[in-house]
Amino acid sequence: MGSIGSKLQEVKRRIAAACILAGRDANIFTRVPPAGQAASGVTLLAVSKTFAAPSVREAHAAGQQAFGENYVQEALAKIEALADLRATLEWHLIGPLQGNKTRAVAAQFDWVHSVDRLKIAQRLAEQRPPGLPPLQLCLQVNVSGEASKSGVAPAELPALAHAVAALPAARVRLRGLMAIPEPAAGREAQRAPHRRLATLLAALRGQGLAVDTLSMGMSADLEAAVLEGATLVRVGSAVFGARARRAAVGAPGADRPPELPGHCGGAALPGPARGHAGRSPDPRALS
Repeated sequence: MGSIGSKLQEVKRRIAAACILAGRDANIFTRVPPAGQAASGVTLLAVSKTFAAPSVREAHAAGQQAFGENYVQEALAKIEALADLRATLEWHLIGPLQGNKTRAVAAQFDWVHSVDRLKIAQRLAEQRPPGLPPLQLCLQVNVSGEASKSGVAPAELPALAHAVAALPAARVRLRGLMAIPEPAAGREAQRAPHRRLATLLAALRGQGLAVDTLSMGMSADLEAAVLEGATLVRVGSAVFGARARRAAVGAPGADRPPELPGHCGGAALPGPARGHAGRSPDPRALS
């Protein structure tokens, strides 16, 4: 078992090798570059869900700045515990977001990757505190067509993208697309859904939208994603190791059952974890 720092270096090596294979510049960022510059390299987003604040602090000491979280309540506790580092940390929400959690997310996060409804984007825009930079948004797309998973259908994406892009620019900014494809065996099978997402982003750009971010690829398929143009990969287990159960994390609410609809990031009645509209949060978002 290597240190978090050594694991970060190994992930960066994998990203760089994939960039070279794809004929891309092997620029690896530890936080997302400004709008318009994301495609100049690949940002490594360290997915710290279920890992306590000291693990994030160790990763930060090794140079990592962008961190992804799935559960709002767990993330808020971590953000508070790491308040002394806030100026150099970039917090990304990558899990499902319910309307009753948008105010806290609008105030505390820098990015939200999982927007798939206009209502959520509107609430984030309305609740983003004045004085903060615009909240950066990605639209989650269901590229594999899985009925049980979150994400806007590809056919519905253009209308949603244009509506979100029209929200007040001082509060939110549409940056790109995110997807959690169905697991696939073999590099070519892994590349196909990432290629579909890249095609959708190119189509939006062709329609005049200034989008530059492809949030795709995780520990098991980051090479396939980079080969298809990923500008951000979400890597958890390859950085932090095997995931602990939430009860072991020690964050407030970690010993509570997973959320039900309307309780993203908070406590709920006992039962299976669910996403909005009866859809299950995808554990693949965590890796």
